[in-house]
Amino acid sequence: DGPLIVGTSNADAVRYLRHVATWPVRTAVLTGPRGSGRSLMGRLFARESGGRVIDGHASVSEEEIFHAWNAAQASGTPLLIIADAPPSEWAIALPDLASRLRAVLTIGEPDDCLARDLIDALFAQRGMAISPEVAAYIVPRMERSYAMIHRVVAALDAASLEKGRGISIRLTRETLLSQGLIDPDLLERQETGTCR
Repeated sequence: DGPLIVGTSNADAVRYLRHVATWPVRTAVLTGPRGSGRSLMGRLFARESGGRVIDGHASVSEEEIFHAWNAAQASGTPLLIIADAPPSEWAIALPDLASRLRAVLTIGEPDDCLARDLIDALFAQRGMAISPEVAAYIVPRMERSYAMIHRVVAALDAASLEKGRGISIRLTRETLLSQGLIDPDLLERQETGTCR
């Protein structure tokens, strides 16, 4: 696993997962967009707390989730359920289960600083380094979502390999514009704010 990048969109969830002793019940549900690091958070939670993780509530039956919830309360071993949506949006048939899934942690879309850090980390995972200017160029011009960050990194990696050159602002602009991954109306947008 790569490092967990913490920003304003996931800091509350990370803090909650690191302080299991304060949980009112021994079960929590973690929701957030795909690509937001929720599975990584689940693996780190399991490693640090010794807890159980159900990654994808739809992958198991309601009965299994209900029994896992009861087992967590009885044993004291925490349970984390990772889901695309909060339990209030699940079609839960078991009323006893619906009433038990109250602690919901939500990962929001990334802010500018987290987006920049994630772009850097995803390139590092691919064995590539980019200049800070490249990430600073991309972030204010792209849709702010984890899915888009992953698409942008994949597109730039492929373009760099295809053209046999490093990732410059010029290559970034050409590639992302040609694939419709950045807004052409924001080409002259200036940076606002700084990250640590």
